[in-house]
Amino acid sequence: MNVIEKPNYKPNNPNFSSGPCAKRPGWDVKHLSSAPLGRSHRSKPCKSKINEVCELSRSILKLPESYHIAIVPGSDTGAIEMAMWSMLGERPIDILSWESFGEGWVTDVVKQLKLSNVKKVSADYGQIPALETVDCDKDVIFTWNGTTSGVCVPNADWIKSDRKGLTFCDATSAVFAMDLDWSKLDVTTYSWQKVLGGEAQHGMLILSPRAVERLEAYSPPWPLPKLFRLTKNGNFNASIFSGATINTVSMLCVEDVLDSLYWVNDLGGQKELVRRSKENLRTIEEWVMKTDWVEFLCENKNNRSSTSICLSIVDESFKNLENDQKDKFSKFMVNILDEEQVAYDIGSYRDAPPGLRIWGGATVESSDIKLLCPWLDWAFYQAKENIIGR
Repeated sequence: MNVIEKPNYKPNNPNFSSGPCAKRPGWDVKHLSSAPLGRSHRSKPCKSKINEVCELSRSILKLPESYHIAIVPGSDTGAIEMAMWSMLGERPIDILSWESFGEGWVTDVVKQLKLSNVKKVSADYGQIPALETVDCDKDVIFTWNGTTSGVCVPNADWIKSDRKGLTFCDATSAVFAMDLDWSKLDVTTYSWQKVLGGEAQHGMLILSPRAVERLEAYSPPWPLPKLFRLTKNGNFNASIFSGATINTVSMLCVEDVLDSLYWVNDLGGQKELVRRSKENLRTIEEWVMKTDWVEFLCENKNNRSSTSICLSIVDESFKNLENDQKDKFSKFMVNILDEEQVAYDIGSYRDAPPGLRIWGGATVESSDIKLLCPWLDWAFYQAKENIIGR
């Protein structure tokens, strides 16, 4: 067996978790000192900051002026659930699933909302469904980037411009790091904790004019809890999208995401975030090309995520292990890198095949990715010696 010496240099920031993700470079809690703590979120200074988050996000993402954007409770999950419970049921549904979160939305639509006219368009981990089979005259629900599989849609060309249905896009690990075609998206959701490196629990909901039309023309047959209500007396509740949040927000978290958005502006906007993320993926691609024990879970380069970068162990001795031993092997790698304070939280998602998942979003420096790669080699051979013994 090859002998791999322990590397001499560690990444400056070992935070490679896929959520919550690394804070922006140079982040310090002192940057949050101007947060209006102890004030009502309805007060003028707090409402001003809430609006600033929305309008700065609109500017950076280049949202059309006719689109509405709001902070909602429950992170990305809360945002997508709110939209589905408020708008689904008006027409048949195509729902795409190729990883854990997409499968979760299938469960909610079929088992919780109990909608029957639903077609599931699915694929295994590492693959993407047949996008050309999707009927955009139905409502379509999909994740832009599969956080747990490292597989993303290549673009929005498969979505018809003259569609009759609405598109519901869970974009939480894609927005800010990938170019989204807003003309093809009617409902878009994300959270601050991914590409922006913000704090958890707050979601963002973006609605097109077509989505607003649906809200005003259709009332679902099931009761809606207060946290999900986007209309008032049958009309679109525009106040939610102008700073009057449904429930209390954390002004400390608001201050933190503003700090991230200022950083994005100073860098040069979304274009620079996309570039940084692609550079991180390219760094790992170069390492994978010269490394025989690892491959991408997503074999098709066109569908490969630049944020949630998922890797499979393909060494022959690993492939011959029983499934429980494969889990033990990959967990050994993850744990030893954690103990060395080299990389935190890089194990595959619990429902995904055993392997590694490295966050490559814009808050991660490419120099840290480069320093991580030799440690991955070292950890693999440590696992091979300790778990397989040869």
